[in-house]
Amino acid sequence: MLTPELTRILSLLTVFASVVLGAFVLLRITAGRQAHVRTVNKRIAMIASGTNREDVYNILRRNDWLRAEQSSGFLGKLLLSVRRQVIVSGLDISFERMWLGIGIAFVVLLLLIILAAVSGGFALGPGIWMIAILSSLALSIGMPLSVISAIAERQRKKLQNQFPQALDVFVRSLRAGHPVTGALELLTREMEDPIGSEFGLVSDEISYGADLRQAIHDMAERWDNEDLRIFVVTLSIQSDTGGNLAEVLDNLAGVIRERASLLLKVRALSSEGRMTGIMLTVLPLLALGSILLTSPGFYFDVADDPIFYIGFPLTFIWYLFGLAMIRAMVNVKV
Repeated sequence: MLTPELTRILSLLTVFASVVLGAFVLLRITAGRQAHVRTVNKRIAMIASGTNREDVYNILRRNDWLRAEQSSGFLGKLLLSVRRQVIVSGLDISFERMWLGIGIAFVVLLLLIILAAVSGGFALGPGIWMIAILSSLALSIGMPLSVISAIAERQRKKLQNQFPQALDVFVRSLRAGHPVTGALELLTREMEDPIGSEFGLVSDEISYGADLRQAIHDMAERWDNEDLRIFVVTLSIQSDTGGNLAEVLDNLAGVIRERASLLLKVRALSSEGRMTGIMLTVLPLLALGSILLTSPGFYFDVADDPIFYIGFPLTFIWYLFGLAMIRAMVNVKV
């Protein structure tokens, strides 16, 4: 027999499932061009489907997002980091739509928590409103950004692993007598995403009159990749001093492979810390959401306690501080 408590829990679970399903449907509608994401090379697929090359360039190139946030201060750097994560993740969703989705999720979660409080017979005092607002902010912002960050990190590792191979293709093409633009075109056709489409953007920028070094620099800024920055420095030195570009890049590929080997050793040594960081990032948010969903009285019973007004916000502050400390410890630069 269903008790009132069980009925309330089932109702909240039904509403939560509906919200999740609606979010997936909304993401499916707004993402757009999802078929291209599954292809080997998104840029080649878009051109093959009949999309104008200039339109492809404007769709894929998002450095304007980064330049818009080149401001000093903590907030500017934070927005720049979030924008870069969205770009690197490869998700076909704009920065504005992402924040719109987060805003919708915040409102829905806020209403769910208030509904849980009202259905449980709790008075809507300042403490409950504080719980609802802070919890909704943490869940609506923390969970999506954690997922985007995980996808972006996977894409970044893939590009880093592809880069030495891309240099080999580039060098072989130069030694075969192709010009730089021809070598880039060959590379965009031969390499899978993400590096295939990225070098395709470099080729497009050069076609529109940009300098090779500036185009690679823009790519390095999009991905925040040290190997690409080394590539830019190498091109700058070779351009100023002259020499055999193919030989220089061949040596660079060897250096990058050695650096990648060292990076893998560092990652292996710090794997436990990185896994701890992932768990400490996600589990508190999941615990908060499950407690509010199944046992809201755990927080609501003490919501009007004066100490709670101080302790509950401090929980989120210490959570963010802990994440920053863990990230600083496991994010080893090589």
